[in-house]
Amino acid sequence: MKKYIALIPARGGSKSIPLKNIKKIAGKPLIYWTIEAAINCSKIDKVYLSTDSEKIIDTAKMIESKKFEIIGRSPETATDTASTESVMLEFASFHDFENLILIQATSPLLTAKELEEAIAIFEGSKADSLLSVVEQQRFIWKKSSDSLVKPLNYDPLNRPRRQNFEGYLVENGAFYITSKKLLQETECRISGNITYYKMPEDTYYEIDEPEDWEIIEKLLLSRKKINQSLGTKLKNIKLLITDVDGVLTDCGMYYSEYGDELKKFNTRDGMGIQLLREYGIKTAIITKENTKIVESRAKKLKVDDVHQGIDNKLIVFEELRKKYNLDYSEVVYVGDDINDIPVLEKTGISFCPNDAIDEVKDVCDYVLSKKGGEGTIREIVELVIGGRLP
Repeated sequence: MKKYIALIPARGGSKSIPLKNIKKIAGKPLIYWTIEAAINCSKIDKVYLSTDSEKIIDTAKMIESKKFEIIGRSPETATDTASTESVMLEFASFHDFENLILIQATSPLLTAKELEEAIAIFEGSKADSLLSVVEQQRFIWKKSSDSLVKPLNYDPLNRPRRQNFEGYLVENGAFYITSKKLLQETECRISGNITYYKMPEDTYYEIDEPEDWEIIEKLLLSRKKINQSLGTKLKNIKLLITDVDGVLTDCGMYYSEYGDELKKFNTRDGMGIQLLREYGIKTAIITKENTKIVESRAKKLKVDDVHQGIDNKLIVFEELRKKYNLDYSEVVYVGDDINDIPVLEKTGISFCPNDAIDEVKDVCDYVLSKKGGEGTIREIVELVIGGRLP
């Protein structure tokens, strides 16, 4: 029995954008983006495209993969009023599998990496289902009468700063995971205990209207351009320098019952630094703090240079660059707060976590999908290694 199979429904009868599923967006038919993401996910055993359209079938036949299969669907499940669940249930009655991943063809920003991570979260939880979401840091209001409104998720008298506001989770419709057993019992795409996978905020958009198409095509083209440019730049990297609090940690202040300060590090960052070392790339830490915790962590990870208690990070940055005889283009710096800005503006490639302050995001070359302490360095390392592969 296959553990994970993906189902991508694609009707031929779209009215807002005729035949949108095979219309080219950023150089490819719309359905190609999600099909390729699913095929490239190592944890998905089989990918099915369910369609009622001969034109979609002809277009999808161009995709060559042993993991990919095109199947039909009954007329009853292809009407304007038919639910997606009807397609899923029809599919489940004819196929043997343990878990089903429903993927919407109208979410072309989805990647194989995100599917891999979502499945890992699903397997590591006690949840029965999973859905994809985005986090939005917006203040929500509700009408309380014809002319008045009231806040739902914050206190206007204590308005939080954006970087301190947790926001709320919004279903983006990209994909859902559930078991065959629960799907057939509940006739619903998600049920039981439900967990989530958080995607980048720009994946909030689905292609339902022509305006959505324009927005997502720009995002796809921008992502393609950034990935190509970033890969080229990262091939030359010889030194990675990082801040600690808010990058290697979640910026939280933890204390034991005896008053000892504690810091929470991410183990994936540790493996990332080891991988950099294997590729001959030096690593360094520059931080304003001065603690034994950082010293111990850096020693364990075999970080090449550790500088603590630094007020002017730019001076140390220049010293490190000269020490290793490097050009600016050969150095990556990762920071999250205002004291990192002088270095971020000077270095060859600058990164910041997703929850960095807005002033830092404005000067950085690339904003990561991870928050501080969630594996930011590992995310960069995967990009570095990816840029060095043939």
